[in-house]
Amino acid sequence: MIKVLIAGFTGAMGQKAVHLVQESDGYELVAGFAADVTSKDPKDYDLPAGVAIYGDLNEIQTDADIWIDFTLPSAVYANTKFAIEHGIHPVIGTTGLTDDQVSELQELANAKHLGGLVAPNFGMSAVLLMKFAKEAAKYFPDVEIIEMHHDNKADAPSGTALSTAKLIDEVRPEHEQGNPNETESLSGVRGGDYHGIHIHAVRLPGYVAHEQVLFGGPGEALTIRQDSFDRQSFMTGVKVAMDHVLDLKQLVVGLENVL
Repeated sequence: MIKVLIAGFTGAMGQKAVHLVQESDGYELVAGFAADVTSKDPKDYDLPAGVAIYGDLNEIQTDADIWIDFTLPSAVYANTKFAIEHGIHPVIGTTGLTDDQVSELQELANAKHLGGLVAPNFGMSAVLLMKFAKEAAKYFPDVEIIEMHHDNKADAPSGTALSTAKLIDEVRPEHEQGNPNETESLSGVRGGDYHGIHIHAVRLPGYVAHEQVLFGGPGEALTIRQDSFDRQSFMTGVKVAMDHVLDLKQLVVGLENVL
C-alpha cells in the first residue's frame, strides 16, 4: 500500500482528495494535516481510526510516501520543503509558489534524490487549455487572459493563468502589444502585466474555476476557454499525479509533464 498524507484535508479540495485516496486501490490515507483542526480524533472528521491528525507542521511524524497539498499560498512553501526534507514525495495543488521558491525546492529535491509534482491545475481541461494556448501564441502574439474564480480564492492571479502566460511568453514573438501611449483613468483597469501579457482576475460567488485566453489578429480573433464546474473534476489529475509521482526523479512543474 502506498501511504498518503493530505495537507489541508479539512478544506473543499482536501475533502475531495480524502475521498479519492480512500476509493483508490493500492493507497492508504495515514495522516491529515490542517492548521484549523480542533481535535486529534480522526472520527471527528469521519476518518478511519488510525489516521493521524496534525495541526502543526512541526508535530508531524509519519511514514507517508506521498504528500498531497491543498492548503494556502502562505503555507505551501514551508509545507513542500518539509515534505521533501522528510523524504515524502510532494503532489502540490496549492498555488502561490514564486519562481525563486520553485527553484529552491527543485534544488532541495535534487539533493534528496526525490521526485515530486507542482501542478497549477489538476483539471484536464485546464492542462489542455495551456497546451493549446502555447501553440496558438506562435501565430497570435497579441493576447490577454481572463481568469474567473469563486470569491473565496486567496490569491490572484490564479496559478493556472500565470502558468498560461509563462508558456505563451516562451514562444510569443517579442513585440509591443497595444497602444504605447495608453493611459488608465482608473488605476489597474488593464489588469496585471506579465511581460506585456495582461491578466485579469475575476472573483465572484457561483464560480469555481474558469479561464479564457483571448488572441487577436488582423481581421480575426481566437478564444480558448475552459470551465471547471465542480471540484471533483480536479481529482482525475490528482489520481494521475499519485500514480506517477513515485517514479519521478525530480520536482516537476505542470501535470502535462507526467501525462
